[in-house]
Amino acid sequence: MPAATLDAFLNSYLGEPDELRSAVVATIRQLTQAATTIRNTINQGVLGTAFAGTRGANADGDIQKDLDVFADDIFLDAMRHAPVALYASEELEQPVLLDRQAPLAIAIDPLDGSSNIDTNVSIGTVFSLLPAIGAPDGNPAASFLQAGVNQLGAGFFIYGPQLALVLSLGSGTHVFVLSTRLGTFVQAYESRIIPQRTQEFAINAANYRHWDEAVRLYIDDCLEGTEGPREKDFNMRWIASLVADCYRILMRGGVFLYPGDKRKGYRQGRLRLVYEANPIAYLVEQAGGAATDTITRILEIEPESLHQRVPMVFGSAREVARITRYHTEPSAIGERAPLFSRRGLFRA
Repeated sequence: MPAATLDAFLNSYLGEPDELRSAVVATIRQLTQAATTIRNTINQGVLGTAFAGTRGANADGDIQKDLDVFADDIFLDAMRHAPVALYASEELEQPVLLDRQAPLAIAIDPLDGSSNIDTNVSIGTVFSLLPAIGAPDGNPAASFLQAGVNQLGAGFFIYGPQLALVLSLGSGTHVFVLSTRLGTFVQAYESRIIPQRTQEFAINAANYRHWDEAVRLYIDDCLEGTEGPREKDFNMRWIASLVADCYRILMRGGVFLYPGDKRKGYRQGRLRLVYEANPIAYLVEQAGGAATDTITRILEIEPESLHQRVPMVFGSAREVARITRYHTEPSAIGERAPLFSRRGLFRA
């Protein structure tokens, strides 16, 4: 039996059409067209235009690559042809009003992992679909200051060996891959389930000295392997591309940590709640995993600003819960006796 296409999946989701579902389907179709254009540009590499040149800083202070701006322009133009009221992007200080009567708001990171553009590592696009809501003060950002539980859907494109779309519309997390032979996205994995347990973690270990004690102790325990309190060996991964790390966890399990730390500007983490953490958390939870800011469920956090940053831990549910215990009740972790008395592998 041939695999289902994305169109068939969207038609099944649509069922008896209503305004919101019809808008979600139309928007995803526009997103896939834009992502295909981005993929074709990326495939040209340094031979093409708008590749890895640097322009300065974006609205949130991060270094902007030419391809960041190119991708933002492509997705913004695509959303002008979709039933989208408001478009919010990492690359723009304020949301763009497209159509006051449209039912959707989209928050997007047009090009996640752009530090990897010139190293031929997988990068991607992350998006969150929200109901457009009015605000008494007319604030265009109001639609994006909803807790992540209100998302109508979320997903990301990953520009890797294949162009893949990871998508959830509230009934599992599904993976579609662009078939160049068929000229359409085809379902590769239906309802991915992240294993509850794992022996693999992803973190930037170069920041070890800046982490809070709870994070250092958790990593120390993993690194001690079979001889330590975890009594099993762990593998460490770090791609520095959120979509690539998330895709790996969806495929084989694991846990990802990007905690806040003691460096200036990093206390509240670096991932953006609205257009990075929320959609990733939605996808992970729909796959049976968990996502927190080390303590609080990501999807329950009410954003205070469009570009708000947040620490993030996501992946295998039992491991995410364990990391929360390292922060909130270390004495309850029975195999550590006592928790704070041991010296870590990275410490003399």
